[in-house]
Amino acid sequence: MKARPVRFFRVSMTSTRSLDQHLGDFTADMRVVTLTVMAAVIGVVSALVALALVRLIGLVTNLAYFHRFGWGLTSPAGSPAGLWALPIPIVGGLIVGLMARYGSERIRGHGIPEALEAILIGRSRMSAKVAVLKPLSSALSIGTGGPFGAEGPIIMTGGAFGSLFAQAFHLSAAERKTLLVAGAAGGMSAVFATPVAAVLLAVELLLFVWKPRSFIPVACASVVAGGVRVPLLGPGPIFPVTPHAALPLATLGTALAIGLIAGFGSGMLTWLVYLCEDAFRKLPIHWMWWPALGGLVVGIGGLLYPRALGVGYDTLHDLLTGRLVGAMLLGLMLTKAVIWAVALGSGTSGGVLAPLLIMGGSLGALEAHWTGGDPGLWAAVSMGALMGGTMRAPFTATAFMLELTHDVKVLPFVFVACVAADAVTVLLMKRSILTEKVARRGHHVMREYIVSPLHQLRVADVMEKDVPTVPASLPVDTLFVHLAALDPLLARRQAWPIVDDGGRLVGMLTRGDLVLALEQVEADGQTVLEAGTRALVLTYPDELLEQATQKMLEHDIGRLPVVSREDPTRLVGYLGRAGIMAAWLHATGEERTREPGWLTEHLTILRERMAKVLAGSG
Repeated sequence: MKARPVRFFRVSMTSTRSLDQHLGDFTADMRVVTLTVMAAVIGVVSALVALALVRLIGLVTNLAYFHRFGWGLTSPAGSPAGLWALPIPIVGGLIVGLMARYGSERIRGHGIPEALEAILIGRSRMSAKVAVLKPLSSALSIGTGGPFGAEGPIIMTGGAFGSLFAQAFHLSAAERKTLLVAGAAGGMSAVFATPVAAVLLAVELLLFVWKPRSFIPVACASVVAGGVRVPLLGPGPIFPVTPHAALPLATLGTALAIGLIAGFGSGMLTWLVYLCEDAFRKLPIHWMWWPALGGLVVGIGGLLYPRALGVGYDTLHDLLTGRLVGAMLLGLMLTKAVIWAVALGSGTSGGVLAPLLIMGGSLGALEAHWTGGDPGLWAAVSMGALMGGTMRAPFTATAFMLELTHDVKVLPFVFVACVAADAVTVLLMKRSILTEKVARRGHHVMREYIVSPLHQLRVADVMEKDVPTVPASLPVDTLFVHLAALDPLLARRQAWPIVDDGGRLVGMLTRGDLVLALEQVEADGQTVLEAGTRALVLTYPDELLEQATQKMLEHDIGRLPVVSREDPTRLVGYLGRAGIMAAWLHATGEERTREPGWLTEHLTILRERMAKVLAGSG
């Protein structure tokens, strides 16, 4: 009997009915209810943390720029300090640098890359020190004029509280990740009154899976935080605008152009941020002093364009309502870009979302001079496009702009611009502004969601059939002679199923077992059954490859005999590493292998005929 090579074939549905009763579209179980209840608690905590962060930013801003005690958010642009406002960002940067040096270095940066790293590398464990120092450092940085938003810090802080809550219970790393992300989404929802966008941000940037087990708890936390926000910070939208009437279909072309321009702008901003970071790394001073140097640039920029300082929520509202026009838009956009890139590159604490909205809105309002129409409309479209392209989160950006303004008629135009900007950045850059920092620390981030072939294919699809076996009574020496003679049936294998006289599976013999048996002097006349393993780890034709692979990893073995469920002694196949690798090659081949279509086939025939005609006429 000749062994057949590994190949794909399909097993009938009747043979898989017993296992199919336990399979479904998703792997969620009742555990999701427990996680959802825990996420609801985290949502309440995240809203309270968001309130504390916003109030801290307001307090620091009032103390630093107006020398008064107050909790409300206010713009540094109205400060009467004049030239005395220059050292304020420097002092803020110096304090943040000291906190990072002697507190925790994890508070540096804008928050989302640090959350990504905790999820991917840190098994979703974050420290209490980060949960306390991150909002404090961010409030100091933003309150002293830092050109940042509160979303990055609240994502990091809310995630830290979610992680700390999860660490108090007996949970898996995946469940801790769900609660960490629930805290991050809850914080963003509470700050901006954008529960849907917060969930989409979690899906596009943080979860790295699309499972009800994760999605449902995160959505619960986001909605709860958004509800708790109402009595704490007021209802949304936080930037209400006059709803636009239905726009003509031709306007989609303008939105597409604005999206493409925003995509190139996203690339330039990302390049500028990491150019500044690389420049700081070359300085012959400790990184603790970098935020103070960045604060110097921020202070100078604030003297030129005071509206570039701070969170800039008042500036965002003015852009969306079309109140900012003219040459000031260009100065605001360029100043914001420079001081934001320098400050972020210095490693201070702050966020990226609000600055992107201001820069995108200024760009869109400028473009309105050429496109015509309402500057606020194109400011909104460009805001979403720059956010979606820079963060590579087009769905999040689209929903975010809708929830910020409640201007439903603008939705398709924002979506077109966001997708266009995302397409440009994906083709231009290998990494986004968020993942580049993680990659620079030596960690690869893949943001494509794919279904593993191990979760789709069954053992029967890739197993080897008609497996050569050895009789239990066969002496080890005899088998070794066959192998030494390069027996075509046995020599190429790494293991051999052992069967009794009735053809029933009774054991497995590996090459390692064979070597040990040959090394034993007293093992003369030993049979393969005595030298092999009788305690077998089995798999079944209807099992998913993921289950079979898990058995291999748990027992540290490289092959499994495949047996019938009805009779575990009846050998029906053999699954080795080659079969599993064949499944991956089959899946990747479907993506890389291009097949000719009917049009290409006809064109090929036409070219061949034309070539013959031309050759004959010559």
